[in-house]
Amino acid sequence: MIEQTAIKNRIKVNDMKNDSIKLIKNRSLWFDAWDRLKQDKIALVSLSIVLFYAIVALLSAMGLLAADWNEIVGPSYAAPSSEHWFGTDFLGRSVSRKIINGTQVAMSVGLISSFIAIPIGLTLGAVAGYFGKWVDEIIVWFYTTFSSIPGIMLLMSIAFVIKKFQDSLTSFFGSDFDIGLFAVFIALGLTSWVGLCRLIRGEVLKHKDREYVQAAGALGAGHFRKLVKHIIPNVTHIVIINTSLQFQIAIKSEVILSYLGLGVSGQPSWGTMINDAKEELARGVYWQLLGATLAMFVVVLAFNILGDALRDALDPKLKGKS
Repeated sequence: MIEQTAIKNRIKVNDMKNDSIKLIKNRSLWFDAWDRLKQDKIALVSLSIVLFYAIVALLSAMGLLAADWNEIVGPSYAAPSSEHWFGTDFLGRSVSRKIINGTQVAMSVGLISSFIAIPIGLTLGAVAGYFGKWVDEIIVWFYTTFSSIPGIMLLMSIAFVIKKFQDSLTSFFGSDFDIGLFAVFIALGLTSWVGLCRLIRGEVLKHKDREYVQAAGALGAGHFRKLVKHIIPNVTHIVIINTSLQFQIAIKSEVILSYLGLGVSGQPSWGTMINDAKEELARGVYWQLLGATLAMFVVVLAFNILGDALRDALDPKLKGKS
């Protein structure tokens, strides 16, 4: 009787182990990726920093934070204090409020330029990898030629051309329209799709001949359905990883364009703040330069660490491994 009870208990334990193993194997890639990401404490800190910047940018865009950045709050070039952490600029405006407004500009540039670049890169990469032959040759030739142009020169050229139509765009959208910020959106969106296109093409080339795609074709699925419903969902992790890396590239590019006078106008950004601060250093005024570069450094570093962590977490080869 005791032996029979022990045997039953062992059978129950083995069944529980088998059920646990099946549960681990059957859970989705996203759940498994989040489980691995939670184990990386540095990645979680980076994610918290990115979310903090996003919340600050959202509150600033809604006018709930630093909406009065243009208000004079103290004497010219007041040193950092408990009231104004990064002092004031030459007009007596709070540098801290300008940094917050610059956060809104930086995050919006990264977000909107990604919304422009992702559909272009995803569509061209998927079409090239799936159809191959002459379609693939044309698209590869196009993005190879596009990527051979120096990035900063291409950015400057597109931004300069858009700003040439400033009067027409202002009359169409209204006097409050920021042509400089619009130029940054378009320039970054049209130049940052090449890397994603190359990656998606390579992934689609690997997936299009796999069993699940052939099974979908045998059941009557057309090219469009196989691409949209079966292949693209399996390469979504590439889009997420690339977006996290492109975000910080877009932020740095906006700073460069604004520094050169081809970016944001009419409101502060980190690039315009750095441009203004270059003449203040001779006076010993360093806090505007320090604030803008520190804000940019923290978010770029956080995006870099988060991008590397996402690349490891979303790797399908690591699914089921702790």
